[in-house]
Amino acid sequence: MMGIDALQVQFLALALFGLGLATALTRRNLFFLLMGVEIMLNAANLSFVGFSRTLPGVASNDGLVVPVFVIALAAAEACVGLAMLILVFRTRESLDSDAYSRMKE
Repeated sequence: MMGIDALQVQFLALALFGLGLATALTRRNLFFLLMGVEIMLNAANLSFVGFSRTLPGVASNDGLVVPVFVIALAAAEACVGLAMLILVFRTRESLDSDAYSRMKE
């Protein structure tokens, strides 16, 4: 049975990162901006896992430890980010990022 080559995994990670970056840069909705960041974090996770498959033996486990921390960071970012979006939506009743360009402290 043929497995997926490490280069193919990196191309997939690159495509996902590009999709996330394009989403974060082109969308005006703050929710989609957060989703773009999540896609970029998942692409980095996929890249770490893809590289860990190329290492021999026990060393391949080192590449699997970093994505665990990135997943924990992404979960915390999602919780805090969504809580902030809910708070902003309640006060402004819009998630358009252009509406927040004039926000004061």
